Amino acid sequence: MSRRLAEVARKVGVSEATVSRVLNEKPGVADATRQAVLTALDVLGYERPTKLRGERARLVGLVLPELQNPIFPAFAEVMGAAFAQRGFTPVLCTQTAGGVSEADYVDLLLQQQVSGIVFVGGLYAQEDASHEHYARLHARRLPTVLVNAVIANLGFPCVSCDDSVAIEQAMGHLVSLGHTRVGLLIGPPDHVPSQRKLAAARIVADRAGISLEPDQISYSLYSLEAAQASAMRLLEAGVTGIVCASDPMALGAIRAAKRAGLDVPKDISVVGFDDSALMNCVDPPLTTVRQPIEPMCRMVIELLVGEIAGNGLTQGETLFEPELVVRGSTGPAVAR
Repeated sequence: MSRRLAEVARKVGVSEATVSRVLNEKPGVADATRQAVLTALDVLGYERPTKLRGERARLVGLVLPELQNPIFPAFAEVMGAAFAQRGFTPVLCTQTAGGVSEADYVDLLLQQQVSGIVFVGGLYAQEDASHEHYARLHARRLPTVLVNAVIANLGFPCVSCDDSVAIEQAMGHLVSLGHTRVGLLIGPPDHVPSQRKLAAARIVADRAGISLEPDQISYSLYSLEAAQASAMRLLEAGVTGIVCASDPMALGAIRAAKRAGLDVPKDISVVGFDDSALMNCVDPPLTTVRQPIEPMCRMVIELLVGEIAGNGLTQGETLFEPELVVRGSTGPAVAR
């Protein structure tokens, strides 16, 4: 019992005495704290006391496009803990190739009568994708929050890392190191965050008086293997630095450089985006632009919980400024 009390107390961020009061149905505990303790029991796999088993935990959907990119588990971990502290049980939905689609997950979550849904990196960011399931959520007025740039007119609140600032930081860093021919490795052309990054890159290049020709822009799927192939085209174009739209893409660019017999950062500099787990442990340690995951997640939770509480449907986008983290994958430019 003492171990269970300690684990639940740690999970919720309260004292063991508070957990004990909840389990024994004692007065003097706020309803939100009581719900958070009961949810933590569920999340940690402990059975509720018999007298409390009839109370269903409140559910929220957390929909991710994948788990291979470490940034998505990072968002899920922070949000999952925050939801549990607010008395909600997150239902994690992750997509796999040929598996359950995002629209199918929406149907499943609606069947579970979830209180709200958070999407991280979903189809809402792709102009050419189907968005019918978002329209259904909007018609039902189900509290929904989207993470990172979204197509226009979906009508949901969005919490984003500022893509323009990220590119200003990444390209500005390379320009300060003497790079005048910088390549951009981004997602598909219909991907809104990539469109924003490209628009910002054009502005930075113009201000710095450097070129950004079509052969310096390469589109790719968000995987290490796809990025490696796309990065080869940039290397063939003679770039001395590459700014990437994700950390796995940056690792693909580094692999492409090594396969081409180039040293990173002596011959080619590479900048990632996200600062996902273990990027300081790769060879060389990756210079990257860090997404502020914790403050973004706090805003997501506040928006969703506020809507669930009946505070009205919020719209618009909240932007968070990223941070450049300089490590060993960037260095002074050399002539190629």
